Amino acid sequence: MTKEDFFNYIRDLCLKSMLYEVTVAPKPGLVDRFNSGAHMDMDIFTFMDSSLSLNTYFYDCVKLGYEFDVNDYTNILKALRPIGIKAEEKMFKATNGVNTHKGLIFSLGIISAAAGVIYRKTNNIYIDELEISKLVKEITKGLTDELLDIENKEKLTYGERLYKRYGVKGVRGEAESGFSTVMKYSLPKLKYLMEDNKYHINDVLVNVLLNLMANTEDSNILGRHDMETLILVHKTSQNALSLGGYLTDEGQSYVKRMDKDFIENNISPGGSADLLAITIMLYMLEHGDDLRGGK
Repeated sequence: MTKEDFFNYIRDLCLKSMLYEVTVAPKPGLVDRFNSGAHMDMDIFTFMDSSLSLNTYFYDCVKLGYEFDVNDYTNILKALRPIGIKAEEKMFKATNGVNTHKGLIFSLGIISAAAGVIYRKTNNIYIDELEISKLVKEITKGLTDELLDIENKEKLTYGERLYKRYGVKGVRGEAESGFSTVMKYSLPKLKYLMEDNKYHINDVLVNVLLNLMANTEDSNILGRHDMETLILVHKTSQNALSLGGYLTDEGQSYVKRMDKDFIENNISPGGSADLLAITIMLYMLEHGDDLRGGK
C-alpha cells in the first residue's frame, strides 16, 4: 500500500465510522435512521451531508501525521487546529449552520494524525488500539490546562462553561486520557460481541452505545439539562443492559421506550454518540474495515 493509499484508507475509515454511528438505530434521543431524536434542526441526511464535507479533511490529517518530523508530538495538535477550523466551516456550510460533527472533527482528526505517525514507522495498516491511545495522549498532553485559566475570560466556549459549572473536561479530557472511556467500556464490549459473531452489527452497536451512555460524563446532556438528568441517563442505560440491551426481546422493548422518553424530554446523549464513532474507528484500525463479517 502506498502512502497515498493509506491516507485514503484512514479517511474512509473515518467516514465509515461516522456513517455507521448515525445509521445505528434505535439510539435513544439521538438522530438515527428511524427518527431525528431530540433534534428539530437535523436528521440523518444532515449527517450524511456533513460527513461527506469532511472527506478531504481526514486525508489531510493522516498526511500531516505521516509527514510530522518533530520530537514534541504536541506540535501535531497545533498544526491540526487551523485545518480543523476550515473543516468546521465546510461542515457548517454543508448543514446550513447546524453542528453535527464538531466533536468528531477534533477527535477523529487527532486519531487520523496518530495513525499517520505510526504507519510511517511500521508500514502496517493494522494499528493496535493501545498504541493509538498512547500516542493520542502524547499529542494532547496538557490540553485541559486550557480549562484552568477561565475565571477571567469574558467569553467562554461551550466546554469551558461546562467545566466551570460541573468540573467536566468533555472532549478535551477524553482526548487527553487517550479516550479512556472508550478503552475501558465500549471497545472491549465491541470486541467481545464481534468475536461472539451471533448478532447483527446494528444490534451490537446499540449495545456498545448503551455501555457508553451508562458510563460517560456526557457534556451534551449537561449542556441541555443538568447533572440529575445525566444520572438518570446512566441509570436507564444500566437498566437496559441488565435486560440484555438490544440483544434480547425484553431489552429491545425497553430501549424503544427509552427513545420515546428521551425525545419527549429533549435528552440527547451526543457525547456518547461521538464516542461510539470513535469506538468503531479504533476497532477498524486494529481489525480492518469489515464490521459485518457475521451478520
